[in-house]
Amino acid sequence: MKSLLLALGFVTSLSAADWNQWRGPTRDGQITSDVWPASLKEDKLKQRWKVNLSPSYSGPIVSGDLVFTTETEEKETEIVRAFDRATGKEVWKQSWPGAMAVPFFAKANGDWIRATPACDGSSLYVAGIRDVLVCLNAANGEVRWRVDFVEQFKSAVPAFGFVSSPLVDGDAVYVQAGSAVVKLNKNTGKVLWRSLEDGGSMSGSAFSSPVISEIRGVRQVIVQTREKLAGLRLNDGKVLWEQPVEAFRGMNILTPVVYGDSVFTSTYGGTTTLFNISSDEGALRPSPAWSIKVQGYMCTPVVVNGVAYEHTKNQRILAVDLKTGKELWTSKESFGKYWSLVANGNRILALDQRGSLYLLKANPAQFELIDQRKISEQETWAHLAVIGNEIYIRQLDALVAWSWED
Repeated sequence: MKSLLLALGFVTSLSAADWNQWRGPTRDGQITSDVWPASLKEDKLKQRWKVNLSPSYSGPIVSGDLVFTTETEEKETEIVRAFDRATGKEVWKQSWPGAMAVPFFAKANGDWIRATPACDGSSLYVAGIRDVLVCLNAANGEVRWRVDFVEQFKSAVPAFGFVSSPLVDGDAVYVQAGSAVVKLNKNTGKVLWRSLEDGGSMSGSAFSSPVISEIRGVRQVIVQTREKLAGLRLNDGKVLWEQPVEAFRGMNILTPVVYGDSVFTSTYGGTTTLFNISSDEGALRPSPAWSIKVQGYMCTPVVVNGVAYEHTKNQRILAVDLKTGKELWTSKESFGKYWSLVANGNRILALDQRGSLYLLKANPAQFELIDQRKISEQETWAHLAVIGNEIYIRQLDALVAWSWED
């Protein structure tokens, strides 16, 4: 099957033109492309194909010639599909039983699969809502291994499901699941370590997703739990540093943003803060570099030239200087409850959960909206994917491919 797919041109090896995980190839919402025109008008941004699907909040990802997405069908089955990037034709489909009901105050946001998969060019790593991680052959969808964290660790089923998106690095995959942070061998699914165990259920199960970065000369996995930020040693999961982070109902949702030797976060019911990580005779110690009263919510900002562009709890856009914490401006206009953001040089694409796409200039002096366009009548909570002149948007009921044309 794999040889047939390769013969047909379905190449899954990673290239520069991939959006292979949460927030893109560098996991920071940043890309480099020369093909972003200064307009979202219909003669510039055109729909290439569309496939109807069941609901999902997982962002689409792209590896080689394939586009991957997930869905929850009839509130009982989780499905992963691969599509031909050029035509939208389905290449393979895989499924398993998997569904749960989230708490009543989150019910309006649905009971379907949430985490964005990751692909290393050969394998696809998919987080099922009931705290399972499934490794699939990216070329044909065959299951390579599966880990049920609830079964393996006797941990509670997370009240909001498996929300955190997997991170692949070298021969390992990192997840915030099993009421902890877990490192697994990406080829076998063997658990290599488990760290930062929490109470699970309503009080545990992370909303945020991990990143890997070097701070003070130490490469580490940086995580945000429902209660704290922390840096963990890669080889054994030892806590290198940790910092309590206050949030209403533990709603620490943003992916940590590393800026130099500091880490940025912003929480619902808390503050927007940059924590400096200092080194004292080899021991890493966090401390607030600055803090402002602005509250974040679900949107992880993009950083352009030392300025973070953030969608806040009050649904406005904030620009903040990361060196000083100075609030440079806040938009007069309010938007939806969620934006997913991708930066390219001094341009930012933003997808509102109400189905509107925005093109902004990353301008530290003022909010500068270049263009906007309604592209979906359905909600668009999933993170958009952008590769060159291509944009992939997961509507609640469909996957849609768009492209910019000169």
